[in-house]
Amino acid sequence: MIDLVDKLPELDKKLIELLKNLTPEDWEKQTVAKLWTVKDVAAHLLDGNIRLVSNLRDEHQLEIPSIGSYQDLVDYLNQLNAEWVLAMRRVSPKMLIYLLEQTGDAFNNYYASLDPYGKAKYAVAWAGEHESTNWMHIAREYTERFLHQQQIRDAVGKQEILTKEYFYPFLDVCMHALPHTLRNASAESGCILEMTISGESGGSWFVQYDGKKWSRLDTKPTTDPVTKVEIDENASWKLFSKSLRPEGLKDQINIAGDLELGRTAVEMVSFMA
Repeated sequence: MIDLVDKLPELDKKLIELLKNLTPEDWEKQTVAKLWTVKDVAAHLLDGNIRLVSNLRDEHQLEIPSIGSYQDLVDYLNQLNAEWVLAMRRVSPKMLIYLLEQTGDAFNNYYASLDPYGKAKYAVAWAGEHESTNWMHIAREYTERFLHQQQIRDAVGKQEILTKEYFYPFLDVCMHALPHTLRNASAESGCILEMTISGESGGSWFVQYDGKKWSRLDTKPTTDPVTKVEIDENASWKLFSKSLRPEGLKDQINIAGDLELGRTAVEMVSFMA
């Protein structure tokens, strides 16, 4: 279990402090999230507050089209996100901050009320889960909120959450996608892959193949990995969110050992993207 429910309000506090100190020019800066400006990303965070509280706490249901595949789900979510961001372009930054402050407590209080080991309404599909516990769903929400705040911070040059306290938990949750990413990779039984995020806030994670599937290891293995992947911490969050792809980060990724296995590993995406 990765318990991050108490960190959600901490991230919110940092977000509001950040937004209140942005200049008018900052709000219009382009982020790594392709077509979204800083203001668009802030609006998307507000959408998360309102949509999830409405759906999960208040049981307000949208009419969902037929979802026949993972890509169908991604396309549907992208459509919802784009519609909201477009509509919110008529809203001022000051009003966005006000609405984020008003809805943040409802969002955080709802998640704090859940049994962490209870069944989540939605599975974390990018981790290959068909059913998830609430703690994993909350951990997924942490990564979403961290990512979008970091997109804003990256655009305006204020990197205060790239710390062990906030960034390492983000990475730890993202690594739940690694076994799923390698699910079709061929390997000998017992082989281990190590993924290291370099930098003060990073760490190393290990997965092992048992002849049928890949699984995350809780402790450092006693045998040497057949593949070692090292990614610069400043590139990792962009890579795992699909903001940038491995070919655009070659100078910040190093693979040693089984190159094919390593190349598969760095395609890991820990978001619905």
